[in-house]
Amino acid sequence: MALQMGTENKNQVRILIVLGVILGCVAVYVIKDNFFASAPSSAPPAARPAAAQPAKAPANAQKSAATPSSAAAQEAQKLSNAGIDPALHLDKLAQTESVEYLGTGRNIFSAESVPAPIEKLAASPRPGQPGVNAAPAAPVKPTPPAIDLKYFGYSQAKDKSLQAFFVRGEDIFVARSGEVVDHRYKVGVILPGSVEVTDLGYNNTQKLPLQTN
Repeated sequence: MALQMGTENKNQVRILIVLGVILGCVAVYVIKDNFFASAPSSAPPAARPAAAQPAKAPANAQKSAATPSSAAAQEAQKLSNAGIDPALHLDKLAQTESVEYLGTGRNIFSAESVPAPIEKLAASPRPGQPGVNAAPAAPVKPTPPAIDLKYFGYSQAKDKSLQAFFVRGEDIFVARSGEVVDHRYKVGVILPGSVEVTDLGYNNTQKLPLQTN
């Protein structure tokens, strides 16, 4: 009887010891965790990279986004086509076409209406100027200058053709019919008493008489 009680006591003691060891380990773990969590860290915490800040929208854009404009908030008026009559009323059309023009001036809606006559001014309101409705003056044709060549003689070749002698200032020229004198005057028909010369600058033909003096 005494042996059985001693064995049971030993088993209970062992169980208590094991439970005490487990409770001690749990207590040490809890105390250690709380101690390191509350103790200040010797090393400074690593700097976290700053997150990219979103660009600030303009104040006007924020305001418009927060409070929509009255044009966007107000709904457009919707019209109904229930009262529209697509039929063509010929009686009303004939009534509008039968309206007669009773004015005294020109009817701009009629091709047969004659425009009102406009009186012509007898004289210009500005002195020294011709009337408004006066006929434009014909352009004055410039008078070509006289050909400054002097026909003073001629000679006859073996083929019976004539050569004319001209003088201009101090220059003397000998030319046949069709030749140009001094890059300007073209010699025409040569006769003993006269010669035809054309001024190419003015397209003017003159007959120069023979001058013996």
